[in-house]
Amino acid sequence: MSSPGKTGTVSSSARRLSRTKSKKKHFVHQKVEVFWASDPILTVFMWGINHTINDLFQVPMPVMLLPDDFKANIKMKVNNHLFNKENLPGHFKFKEYCPLVFRNLRERFGVEHQDYLVSLTRSPPAKDGKSQEAGLVLTSYDRTLIVKQISSEEVEDMHSILSEYHQHIVTCHGSTLLPQFLGLYRVTLDNEDTYLLVMRNMFSHRLTVHRKYDLKVKELPTFKDVDFRNNMQRVYISEEEKEKLLDKLNRDVEFLVHLKIMDYSLLLGIHDVGRAEQEEAEEMKDSLSEEEEDSENDLSLAVVGSFGTSPEGIAGYMSSYKPLGPGEFDPYVDVYAIQSAVGALHREVYFMGLINILSQYDTKKKAAHAAKTVKHGAGAEISIVHPEQYGKRFREFIANIFA
Repeated sequence: MSSPGKTGTVSSSARRLSRTKSKKKHFVHQKVEVFWASDPILTVFMWGINHTINDLFQVPMPVMLLPDDFKANIKMKVNNHLFNKENLPGHFKFKEYCPLVFRNLRERFGVEHQDYLVSLTRSPPAKDGKSQEAGLVLTSYDRTLIVKQISSEEVEDMHSILSEYHQHIVTCHGSTLLPQFLGLYRVTLDNEDTYLLVMRNMFSHRLTVHRKYDLKVKELPTFKDVDFRNNMQRVYISEEEKEKLLDKLNRDVEFLVHLKIMDYSLLLGIHDVGRAEQEEAEEMKDSLSEEEEDSENDLSLAVVGSFGTSPEGIAGYMSSYKPLGPGEFDPYVDVYAIQSAVGALHREVYFMGLINILSQYDTKKKAAHAAKTVKHGAGAEISIVHPEQYGKRFREFIANIFA
């Protein structure tokens, strides 16, 4: 049986991944079953993740990343005439940028290799029905990861900050409000490139976010998200949590100012514990009224089948199964989550992180700022400010959202 026309090349710095810069790769059989997406771009994305992550995992992680690792990539080109044609497009290319760097970042953020692979390939990422964001923004089936389509300019921005971003993550030991960048890929179909950035989901994989705000410093002197202001919203966390969060914020904003980055926002999601309890009670009531008897019989049979008739076995099984309730979360998964303070006015869980950091203070902004300064004078209140000013105003604004 002939194999498909699949060739692959590994670019610079892949001294660890391949002995030569341009080396034909043998066809690699699927490592796990991939459930193909209806969208061909997502199908190729899942196929590529399945191959590159598994191949990369066979390579020992170097003690120290080298400058070439921040320029490296893995490329695969497939001419798929006969093989698996019912699932995969006939011709496509897949590229992973800086594979060793992003693998190192995933490890520093505590994202396991197998979890990352399964999250992105077991079932296709899907668009959140509630999302209002423009462009392709998808959530992994287990809701732990975000897959976002970005522009080629943003890919360049990512390359320009990646080395210092990595160093920042090393310095702060992964404790940051910045987006957790986990992988960067390009899918080419019909000579059209689609760039996909994978990040950790800032919101919970299980707790519903009932309210969402994008808090950004806009034109002087208006600072606040309109809905946030109109709702008289406040964040009710303990002084200890507030101090920890503001320490992270100050450190991260200093990093962004250093890189001449501005126009970023604080994404704030709020889980209302009381509302969640009410919703869960209503769901349980509906469920029990429909199939209470069948459910009890099924559970009894399942437990006896697993543990025999021993009461100790049944008790052990039931006590070991403690599902998370409303307002409860796993801090190792929901790393951006903070519980409201004990005795606070509202019982809530907050999710806070910085977004839109791939926007550097480029020459166009500098020119616009210079033009407005000439027209209105240096002391005028103008919307385009320097990164230092933006960072100062942003920190002052965020410090005032707490009750």
